[in-house]
Amino acid sequence: MVSFGRISQALLRSSIIQTRQLSASAAHSHGEQTARTWKILSFVVALPGVAVCMLNMYLKMQQHAAHHVEPEFVPYSHLRIRSKRFPWGDGNKSLFHNPEVNALPDGYEGREE
Repeated sequence: MVSFGRISQALLRSSIIQTRQLSASAAHSHGEQTARTWKILSFVVALPGVAVCMLNMYLKMQQHAAHHVEPEFVPYSHLRIRSKRFPWGDGNKSLFHNPEVNALPDGYEGREE
């Protein structure tokens, strides 16, 4: 009777170990398949989607720039107030100054108005 108990315990342990190994290998295989699927989707769907969006935005920008007319500069007294100089450059331009878009207190740079 004792030998039967030992044999059944040994078989039970081996079946539990095999079950754990099988489930771990199945999960590992599933993970590999999922990673492969996402990799394929990234290259086949996402990258071409980004490329199409970039092309669309570039074409719209070109179309907009072709007929864009800049408004004339109006020196409103409440805009572009400089109570003290900026600590960089000539002290008149903000840190992220863009001469095409941002006006100085006396007008846009490089344009005669």
